[in-house]
Formats: sequence, C-alpha cells, structure tokens
Amino acid sequence: MAASTCVAAGLFAATALPALAQEETPKLDTGDTAWMLVSMVIVLMMAVPGLALFYGGMVRKKNILSVCMAVFATVCLMSVLWLVAGYSLAFTDGGAYNSYIGGLDKMMFAGIGKDSLTGTIPELVFATFQMTFAAITPALIIGSVVDRMKFSSLLVFMSLWLFLVYVPVCHWVWGGGFLAGDGVLDFAGGTVVHINAGVAGLVACLVLGRRKGFGTESMAPSNLVFTMIGAALLWVGWYGFNAGSALGANSTAGVAMSATQVATAAAALAWMFSEWLVHGKPTMLGIASGAIAGLVAITPACGFVDVKGALLIGAASGVGCYIMSTGVKKALGYDDSLDVFGVHGVGGIIGAILTGVFAVEAIGGTAGLLEGNYAQVGIQLYGILATIAWCAVATFGILMLLKYTMGIRVSEATEVEGLDVALHGESLQ
Repeated sequence: MAASTCVAAGLFAATALPALAQEETPKLDTGDTAWMLVSMVIVLMMAVPGLALFYGGMVRKKNILSVCMAVFATVCLMSVLWLVAGYSLAFTDGGAYNSYIGGLDKMMFAGIGKDSLTGTIPELVFATFQMTFAAITPALIIGSVVDRMKFSSLLVFMSLWLFLVYVPVCHWVWGGGFLAGDGVLDFAGGTVVHINAGVAGLVACLVLGRRKGFGTESMAPSNLVFTMIGAALLWVGWYGFNAGSALGANSTAGVAMSATQVATAAAALAWMFSEWLVHGKPTMLGIASGAIAGLVAITPACGFVDVKGALLIGAASGVGCYIMSTGVKKALGYDDSLDVFGVHGVGGIIGAILTGVFAVEAIGGTAGLLEGNYAQVGIQLYGILATIAWCAVATFGILMLLKYTMGIRVSEATEVEGLDVALHGESLQ
C-alpha cells in the first residue's frame, strides 16, 4: 500500500492504521466519503471567505482589499503547488530520507486513479482535503505582514515556504516522518498548521519591521462586522478541519466535534472576561479572537481528549493568548499586526502541550499525563521545539533571500497611500 494510503491525520496515524492492517482489501465507504467531501468544502470556506474577512476587517480601510487579495491569491497558488509536488513530498515514501521528506512518485497526482483509496475514501478526496490545509496554513501568515509587504514578494515567499517549511513538517507528523515515529500527537494541525504559521509570522514581522506610524497613529480595525463574520465562518469550517481529520463519519469525528465546540466557547469567554477585568469593557474583537484561540488550541488535541480536557484547554488558551497578544506584545514592542503568533503560535503551543496532559487512552489510543503517561508531555515539547527550530530558521532564510534580491517591503509612499490603490488599483468605497 502506498504511503499516502497509510497515513493521514494525527489520529489516523495513531489509531486507524491497525484497523486498516486487518483489512486486506480496503473498501470504499460512501458515508465516510460524503463526510470528507463536506469537510474539504468547509475547510476551503475557512480561508475564502472566512480568513479573508477576519483579517480584512482588522486592518484600515485603505488596505482591506489588499488583505483579501493576498489570502485569495495564496489559496489559489498553494492549491496548484500542492498538486505539482506538495502532496507527493508530504505523503509518499521518501526512501532513505523518509524520516524527513517524502518522494516525488505522485507529482501531479500521478498514479492516483478514480478508484485509488486512502482507507475508506478515494485518495483524490484525501489529497484534495489535505490541499485545503496546505492552502490555509501559509495564508495565516499574512496577518503578521499586512499593510507593508510587497504582493509579488509575498507570492514568492509563500511558494518557497510551502516546500521548505510546511511540506517537511507535514511529512514529519502525518506522512510517516520522525515526529510521528517518536510519538508526537497532533490530530489536526497544532504543530503542522498553527505553530508553523505562528512562528513564521513572528519571524516575518520582525524582518519586515513595524508599520509606518505604529505606536503613534491609530490603526484600529475598520470593520469589526467583517471580522465577526470571518470568525464565525472559521468556527464553522473548523469542524471540517478537526472532525474531518478522523477521515470518516465515525465516533472519533464526533469526539473531535464536541471537543472543538466546547474549547472554542470556553476560550472566547475566557478572553472576553480577561479583557473585561483588565480594561473594563468586553469587545467584539476580543471575543472573536478568543474563539480563534480556542479553535487553534484544541486542534492538536480534539481526537485525543474528552470534553473536560477540551474545556480546560479552551480556558487556558483564551487567557494565555490574550496575555500574549496584548501585554507581552506591547512590552516587547514588535508589530505582529493581527496577532498571528499571539493566537496561532501561542495557542498551538498551549494546545500541543496540554494534549500530552489530557490525552485519554480510551479515546485516542494514547494516555496522557493524567493517566500516568508522564513522558507524553516531554514528547509533545520535543515536537514543538523541532517545529519551531526548523520553521524559524527556514523562514528567516527565505526572507533574507528575498530581501536582498527582489525586496520585501513596499515604499513609504505606497504604505501611506494604502496597498489597495497602490498595488491593485482598487479601493473600497
């Protein structure tokens, strides 16, 4: 069986493989396939329009279209590159180098026929489902560089980042690489998606520098209704992200779905009450940001924990991401414009660690600290550190290459005028 038919998401690698091994000839399940088709569609909805609106509403009016354009174009470009070689490098056997990267056997989806299966679903469905993950992860980084990065440089950066950062880490965790072999748990993308994107966003904003007027001019969100709608679309689509990673309409998908709902609600409330306590008023931006923090944190854990664990993970991420995105960021003075690191990076780290604490063996096949498996927390930390190290170094290298070749930042005049008109010849009336 090809590597891509043996490995999928975190839980699939942890629990479904033994079941598949008992079946000599996997059979198509129409219910599983229907659920995965729906999951793929709603994960795509997370990016466009969800992420585009969520980010677009948080920037000034003169830059809304540039942000939406960046997200839309990134999703399109990553989808094509995933077809060309991304899927093959992430989910096939890399031979002697398989611990770190896959092979090129399935470039352009070569050898994936109409009847090819991954478990009980068509491999084309699995590959396209994973395509949406590969599309939204780089798009998350855009929130750190809004208002000041050249569009042409952004597209080149995203292309290089997909192959040098996302694809290797995806293979390490879900494609049979060394992190999977070492027991790192990541059901739907805490390390692969969120820590990866969060760390890349932090590195990118530091290399680009602060926005002109940062700290002296008002950079308040221009349309929080857009942001609220975007957050709601992300929340709905996240069920495809998390429950879809069960790769079937099964009880594990139900566990992931309930954990996602509980953690998200808990995190939204935790952020809201923290903000209310500190500043005296709860805000729409705050509760929406808290919801995203909860979604991020439960992503690695959703197929491994029960609802009690999900509740605590959500509460911890709501408070932790609030502190990082407000107090710590302000104290350190860096301009992570839309808090990609504060929400995705920190939320992903919190969720990955707490997966090792709250994992329930009866649910996901691996016990956590509370069930006596103290080593799992250390294994989770190991996965986090490996991801951070590779992502930070590779992202910095890509940005330095672009900075000293094509440049990465728009001119001061363009920044003042706004990227909508200067880069795209359009404006929001």
